[in-house]
Amino acid sequence: MRVGLMIEGQEGVTWEQWLALAHACERSGIETLHRSDHYISMSDEAHDVAHDAWTTIAALAARTTTLRLGTLVSPATFRAPALLANAAATADHVSGGRIELGLGAGWMEREHRAFGFPFPETKVRLELFAEQLEIVHRLWTEERVDFHGVHYTLEDAPALPKPVQRPHPPIVVGGRGGRGTAGPAARFADEYNTPFASPEEFGAIRAKVVHACESVGRDPATMRFSLMTGCVIGTTHEHALARASSTNNGPAKRVSTTGSRSFAGARSSARSTRSGRGSRSTSAPAASARCSSICTTPISSRSS
Repeated sequence: MRVGLMIEGQEGVTWEQWLALAHACERSGIETLHRSDHYISMSDEAHDVAHDAWTTIAALAARTTTLRLGTLVSPATFRAPALLANAAATADHVSGGRIELGLGAGWMEREHRAFGFPFPETKVRLELFAEQLEIVHRLWTEERVDFHGVHYTLEDAPALPKPVQRPHPPIVVGGRGGRGTAGPAARFADEYNTPFASPEEFGAIRAKVVHACESVGRDPATMRFSLMTGCVIGTTHEHALARASSTNNGPAKRVSTTGSRSFAGARSSARSTRSGRGSRSTSAPAASARCSSICTTPISSRSS
């Protein structure tokens, strides 16, 4: 099992905090630092900074040596697929091959309206996502690309730069097992990530993705599965409990302790979440930034 941290970067995380988080992860043995890809805070949009996801990742790539970096997840509505493929491949070169690309259909209408991003109906956003996923995958694996879809057209595109990782950086699809994400993921993704699901929900979602893999002739064992769930980081067991109660106006649901530091699982958006087993916390500088989720990956595709 691989444990990584996912930070809600739009909630006021400064560049100095990002750097402290990344260095704390490397010191603490956290393998992967993911970040959300949003342009507006969900808690205090008038004051909380929301730095661009891929600019932040590229900058962190130049200031770290072992930490893997990526998005969970980049909405298809923000960037043209060729732009996203180039940006992620460029970051892969900067990092020496430590980038992971998370993709999704997008959901936060407020930020789209605020900054002028188109926000079509769900059906259309899923179409955009499916075409974007295929285009990125092909730009990373083919020499030249022609693509004529409903929403995007590429004409004899020279598929450069190629990423450092071969055959390509891991592609993670975010979703809850619906056909709009499970089908494209079965064709082009390496991992399927689900946020805030109970064990029973996760099992049902996994079964849908497995079925999608079988439908396209893919061995489901080649698909990794991961879960993103909420956590609160504390320097001690008591500190974690106090932060969980303060953050969520209620008691912590579960605490997982590693050494002198603790993760406290807490309620988030009226959901009951659990801290990941085997988790390791970051040091104090990381705890000063707003950490809402932890991604535990991969969960074996043969497990329930």
